[in-house]
Amino acid sequence: MPVAHYENFPVASMLLPPRLRRPVEAIYWFARGADDLADEGEHPAAWRLAALDGYRQHLAAIEAGKPDVDPAWQRLGAVIAQYQLPLDLFRDLLDAFTQDVVQSRYADFADVENYCRRSANPVGRLLLHLFGHANEPNLRDSDAICTSLQLLNFCQDVGLDWQKDRIYFPLDEMKALDVTEAHIAQGIVDAPWQRLFMLQLERALASLHAGRGLPGRLPGRIGLELRAMVAAGERIGVRLHATGGDVFRRRPVLSRADWLVILLRAFQLLPARRAAHSAFSATTL
Repeated sequence: MPVAHYENFPVASMLLPPRLRRPVEAIYWFARGADDLADEGEHPAAWRLAALDGYRQHLAAIEAGKPDVDPAWQRLGAVIAQYQLPLDLFRDLLDAFTQDVVQSRYADFADVENYCRRSANPVGRLLLHLFGHANEPNLRDSDAICTSLQLLNFCQDVGLDWQKDRIYFPLDEMKALDVTEAHIAQGIVDAPWQRLFMLQLERALASLHAGRGLPGRLPGRIGLELRAMVAAGERIGVRLHATGGDVFRRRPVLSRADWLVILLRAFQLLPARRAAHSAFSATTL
């Protein structure tokens, strides 16, 4: 599925079984569309909140079994019905996007983690329900992977988020490490900023490592897709570490060579990394 946005991670890739690509696209259509309502354009907050409420009304109609005239919502409703996807996970996503409209700072990591629980983790849980593997160990590890990818995105996009008047790094850690908002506003990369940045990066990679048992428990191409996602997370971690925290002028993206490494690791032709911090020492593969 073509993705016109700047995320590094693939969606509905060719690694997925063909029968699941259209359902995954329907989930992505919902998440991407709602996220854009919260983020894109010049609309005032009231307009964004009303538009997100419109998504909630569509979900309520699906829950009530009422037909929708919009073909895209019809497709999503059919996927939800066929795979018995929990509607509360879609509502969690909407709550997170609503939070992006009304909240721009996070007091501590528990606050950030709670945001990830609703902004990222529901996608992984929906996919596990779609795949028919939504047991407790899988859901736990999926949450760890999805939280990690969200935290990596915060590290990668700290400058872009600032342009939207958002800071996702915990304020208490910023204060403790003598980092102010001026560091982000002015792109200051000094020792305090580097300590804060590496703390966030290490935490993200530790979460990725905590969930890495999941791909091995899932069969065939589903496990392959998830191994590719974990490898992509590790790879962007390497690129983020190489910036030394200067993501303001050196925002990393994954190159073709990176994607080759990711595919080789997904097919287990290269060994996966065994420790969260081992990505920091990588300079080539």
